[in-house]
Amino acid sequence: MQDRSLWVMIIHAVVLAFAALTSFAYLTLMERKVLARLQHRVGPNQAGPNGYLQPLADAVKLMFKEDIMPSTADKWVFTIAPILATIPAIVIFAVIPLGPDLVVFGERIPLAFASLNIGLLYFLAVTSIGVYGITLAGWASNNKYSMLGGVRSAAQMISYELAFGLSVLVPVMLTASRSADGFGSLDLVQMVNAQAGTWFGFIPKWFVFTPTGFVAFFLFLIAATAEVTRAPFDLVEAEQELVGGYATEYSSMKFALFFMAEYMKLIAMSGFAATMFLGGWRFPYLEDIAGNWGALVGFVVIAAKIFFFLFLSIWVRASLPRIRYDKLMDFGWKRLLPVSLATVVATAVIVVLTNPL
Repeated sequence: MQDRSLWVMIIHAVVLAFAALTSFAYLTLMERKVLARLQHRVGPNQAGPNGYLQPLADAVKLMFKEDIMPSTADKWVFTIAPILATIPAIVIFAVIPLGPDLVVFGERIPLAFASLNIGLLYFLAVTSIGVYGITLAGWASNNKYSMLGGVRSAAQMISYELAFGLSVLVPVMLTASRSADGFGSLDLVQMVNAQAGTWFGFIPKWFVFTPTGFVAFFLFLIAATAEVTRAPFDLVEAEQELVGGYATEYSSMKFALFFMAEYMKLIAMSGFAATMFLGGWRFPYLEDIAGNWGALVGFVVIAAKIFFFLFLSIWVRASLPRIRYDKLMDFGWKRLLPVSLATVVATAVIVVLTNPL
């Protein structure tokens, strides 16, 4: 692959950041519409045709709301915390492969901004940084409810990161079992390529259709939901107990940045789930299309998979109640972690037995 020129990289970065921010805004609209439909009520329908300008209205409202800072808060940390929560949520999109390469005016443009050999390691590292923003926000607010929310966030994210990290090891080992040299790869593009083809002519060779990959897929979804603090794992805000948790003292755009980070991480997690377990941009009989049309079809395929995961997350939020905090920790340490360890061990055994050295 030829090196991209500087101007192409700049345009690529701007488009990627704009797409992430725009998709976040309309994900909030999608969630409100779907929740309204599932709960038999009317959703946003006043701002613009059928309510489609509601995200713009929300953005304008938040920009002009008064930005209040508690007099006893640590002002520097209070200001930096929303930024620390938001930046990792944006830069994580850099390694998600959204399709094969495009060729525009003779310039080859990969639909992954950065195809890194350590793409999966980058993903794990960046997602783990997000806990700092929420924890510091809770501490800097000098509010007992915010502090409890910050402590909960640290305990919850660290607990579920163990199962989260173990679940993504399964695609790495399955990639190794399908590679010619027997070595795995942390490059997400290589993981997608390892899922090419079909069994019996119609079953995709996606990792989710393998015995341990199927289990790891559900472990990933559960742990990822806890990582992005979505219901039923939204104990860090818990309005009935903590008023609003870490975000109690935040208003205006600082408040918006926290929820921007949550929704963008949800989109990113959906992209990684589609990439590591559902074949990324690949789909039977469509992945053989060559050229720019193939790249376009691949982008539509992975976008549809991401949309499926987003709808699933909203459905779960509408269906399941928030669980008690002690039950949350019990489930993470006593249920999810042992099953994750067993899945990794079983995958290793299967890979060795089916691909002897």
